[in-house]
Amino acid sequence: MQLRHQIIALAILPLILAILTITAFITWQSATLAQSSIETFERNMLKAKETELLNLTNLALSAINEAYEKAGPDDETAKEQVRRILTSLDYGQDGYFFVYDYDGNNVVHPRQAFRPGHNWLDLVDPDGDQVIANLIEKAKEGGGLHQYKWEKPSSGQMADKLSFAAGLDKWRWMVGTGVYLDDVFAQTASAKADLRRSIRDTFLIVTLIALPSVLLVFATCMWITLHERRLADSKQKLLTQRIVDTQEEERARLARELHDGISQNLIGVRYSFDLASRKVKDSADDAAAAIDRGIEALNGAIKEIRSLSHDLRPRMLDDLGLTAALSSLGEHFTERTGVFVSVESSAAQVLKPEANTALYRIAQEALANVERHSGASRVDIRIWSAKGRVRMSITDNGEGFRSVHEDFRSPTSGGLGLRNMQERMAHFGGLLLVKSTDEGTTLTAMLPKSVNLDVTSARAA
Repeated sequence: MQLRHQIIALAILPLILAILTITAFITWQSATLAQSSIETFERNMLKAKETELLNLTNLALSAINEAYEKAGPDDETAKEQVRRILTSLDYGQDGYFFVYDYDGNNVVHPRQAFRPGHNWLDLVDPDGDQVIANLIEKAKEGGGLHQYKWEKPSSGQMADKLSFAAGLDKWRWMVGTGVYLDDVFAQTASAKADLRRSIRDTFLIVTLIALPSVLLVFATCMWITLHERRLADSKQKLLTQRIVDTQEEERARLARELHDGISQNLIGVRYSFDLASRKVKDSADDAAAAIDRGIEALNGAIKEIRSLSHDLRPRMLDDLGLTAALSSLGEHFTERTGVFVSVESSAAQVLKPEANTALYRIAQEALANVERHSGASRVDIRIWSAKGRVRMSITDNGEGFRSVHEDFRSPTSGGLGLRNMQERMAHFGGLLLVKSTDEGTTLTAMLPKSVNLDVTSARAA
């Protein structure tokens, strides 16, 4: 995975994870609360049904109480009177009272005329519940509630029913009535459907909010990535062009040095030796002087070559180290320009060769800028260590940046320039700080510990 893809993933994945986590938590909490509310609603509805059954049963018992209390165990007249009363106590389309004796024979059933006179003790509902037997047991226990499945008169379909059974022990009768619970369960199912719809709507709303947010973040990351890439490409093009310009300038300088210096000196040597050769042939007295002039010109050419090679890559930097190379650079600079250069080193660390080269090139460029722009009479180069990190400062007493030529500051100007110095430090993870006033300029190069060379391994090598 490329870096920009990793950045996009790191930006989007936490957002998606947070949205999913929050959505799941809200959904779970909402579902829990709604389910609790639905269960409470269902319990309250069943409680209301139970209370209704108790009231209806008490009403029926009150209606037959007078006839029942005055009758004996075998009073058929009283029993018939009670049958008529219970049959007439009809409430609603599906509300009625039923009577079974303790043996399971049906005595009263207003809605199903085929049941009276038959024994239904072994009757079971679709769930395997022995309905009549269980109702009789509740009656014998003093009265109680029992839930089972029974055919609903209004629809002809099996439905859940809750009944209350009371006993008339003197006659060994069970009197009961019940209410159907399909309306309660229908309301509960409707509430659950509403809950599922609400959860679905919540997910839809979160999706409608989250999806544009994720797309916005993705688009922003892509825009930033493309912008940074364009910026990096433009910087790379500028750097490439600057490198090409620097190479061309260095080639031009080398060609100029070779043509104007070394080439002219070598031509002078050749002319001197040609002249000396003729004088020797002619046995002239000043032949030795001509040879001396040729040798002097040859020494000048050798000196030019050494100076040129020193500028390209000082051998002393590899053989004797940074301090010696900077001292030699300062001496040559003082000899050529008259600007005094002081080099002081107190650094205990030994740097890697590429770090030494970077500091040397920075000093070389700084001295070149001092010569071209600052008008200074003194330059102090100091190298020291701070908490194991090597520092180098270059201070001059020149005019400062306010009157410095723009070439020193411009990253696209001739020479390496200040930007290239900064890039040399950035390559090692270091910093380049510049402080300029009317009294002079101080340039400080700061390197990290990672460029330090282990002394033991260096000696072993």
